[in-house]
Amino acid sequence: MNLRESARAAADTITEQLASPQEVRGLHHRQGWWPQSLAHGAVGVALLHIERARTELGPWQRAHDWLACAAAEPAVVGPNSHLHYGAPALAFALHAAADRPGRYARALDTLDRYVTAAIRDQLADAHTRMDRGEMPALAEFDAIRGLSGMGGLLLHRDIHTDVLRGILSYLVRLTEPVKHDGELLPGWWSHLDPSGTISPEYPEGHANNGVAHGIGGPLAVLSLAARREVTVDGHLDAITRILAWLDHWQQDGPAGPWWPYWITREQLRSGTTGPGPSRPSWCYGTAGLARAQQLAALALNDPTRQLAAERALLRAMTDPGQLGATMDLSLCHGFAGLAHITQLAAADALTPELTECLPRLLAPITDTAPGTLADSLINPPSGGDIGLLEGAAGTALALNAFHTATPPASGWDTCFLTN
Repeated sequence: MNLRESARAAADTITEQLASPQEVRGLHHRQGWWPQSLAHGAVGVALLHIERARTELGPWQRAHDWLACAAAEPAVVGPNSHLHYGAPALAFALHAAADRPGRYARALDTLDRYVTAAIRDQLADAHTRMDRGEMPALAEFDAIRGLSGMGGLLLHRDIHTDVLRGILSYLVRLTEPVKHDGELLPGWWSHLDPSGTISPEYPEGHANNGVAHGIGGPLAVLSLAARREVTVDGHLDAITRILAWLDHWQQDGPAGPWWPYWITREQLRSGTTGPGPSRPSWCYGTAGLARAQQLAALALNDPTRQLAAERALLRAMTDPGQLGATMDLSLCHGFAGLAHITQLAAADALTPELTECLPRLLAPITDTAPGTLADSLINPPSGGDIGLLEGAAGTALALNAFHTATPPASGWDTCFLTN
């Protein structure tokens, strides 16, 4: 088999093992059973079957079964909901499944009311926090739990432009520098540690650079919105401020450019960082940040910056040390994520060599027998993960995208703010 055929065989086998929620529910999973979780539960598996149905690789019934499983209980709403959990996650999946006008319209209207109410409350809380001069929690603005993720949802839905503009205006304000204890800090500086808790190891907090939990998420959603000509006052200036921060902290070495996962106050004062580079994943590291900067360059019509971002990604995807630090197959921080980001970046690239990286990035997945691969992801002795972010559904979706060699029909990857 050639590489595309191997990718399809692996995706087919994983999908078959995730065919029925009744059968999968009886298995032991590390993340437990979270029906309304896009990241780890039934919503993410539904997204796999939706994409397969929309590309005529699988039946719609499986998608409907997993959506029904995800929506069996009342939707989680309010402050406990976010793009990857509850009403927003359900809205994301139902929109992906709406392959014709009117499908799921009533359910989406109901979910949209919950989502917009939650966003308005989040925005009000965030501006109140800023007015008090307090530092943000990562969950206020990040791509997984915060307003960057919700902005990605509204871009994907292409609705409620006023609410989306409210998010974009908040993100612009977030990038404005603030003074704390006499020091000038970026507006996204958090008093918490990278896990989102108070820690003696981070007594003065940190500035997070990741796409999942740091300023990479706001950069991506601001850039994606600008490319669609949805902008607010100060929009491009905000993109430029984030890029200036990343330029300042860019490190250069034998493996090419890289960025530290985060900056502590001590590092801010000294201007130095720890050794690196670290694992080049979507959530943290060069792959996610390079794609975010490529999107920013496209939004700013800056071919010099675009080439620099693409070359950083190319160096990372051909560096044995960084690839050797990648230990799993997930979208979040594994080879599926590296392959999918590289495929997306290559489609927009001025750098043709990116496409040549894909066989090496997919090899850890496609070189394993499909049945063995599916078993190792879904039901290993230590418990598997069926979901989108770190589990089997996400790996299968990346394989599916490579096999079809076209943009995802359902737009499933927009929840990663990469497209």
